[in-house]
Amino acid sequence: MFFGLDPAKKILFSVGGSLGATSINKALTAGMELLEEKNIQLIWQTGKTFSEQAKKITAGKKNIWVSEFVQDIDKAYAAADVVISRSGAMSVAELSLVGKPVIFVPYPHAAEDHQTANAKKLVNKNAALLVEDKDASNNLVKEAIALLENETKRTEMAKAILEFGIADADHKIANAILRSLK
Repeated sequence: MFFGLDPAKKILFSVGGSLGATSINKALTAGMELLEEKNIQLIWQTGKTFSEQAKKITAGKKNIWVSEFVQDIDKAYAAADVVISRSGAMSVAELSLVGKPVIFVPYPHAAEDHQTANAKKLVNKNAALLVEDKDASNNLVKEAIALLENETKRTEMAKAILEFGIADADHKIANAILRSLK
């Protein structure tokens, strides 16, 4: 496997953007022992600001791949059984196309709290879960483990999130531009 993990074991993929997500990184740090206890593997994109600290925390741990940025995100999505992510428009769009069960942790200071609105749209259709940023330290890893242990829920969520994916958005946009030029 690309990340050096065992594809026969559950894999959690955490992505917090290029700068990382402090609350997600802190939650994973706090829940590291529980993840190990449950034999859950982790692909952890920490962002630039937390990368060195995460590498120290995870030194010697076999079930974890850690980096400040994931170059081959398609491979991380493919490997993941569950994804943890912020809920900006691009993240929601990507996850809707790959059809992965996701736990959104909306960035609470985003303009007009749009990340929470994005996440709730999917949560209301049973296509995602939401853990508020302020609750991440206490609840995020527990929610991820519960979802990883519930194959039925993961399957339902994966199917539901695909309903939000727009695979041909580039063509739709190009055609709309061309129509407006006529």
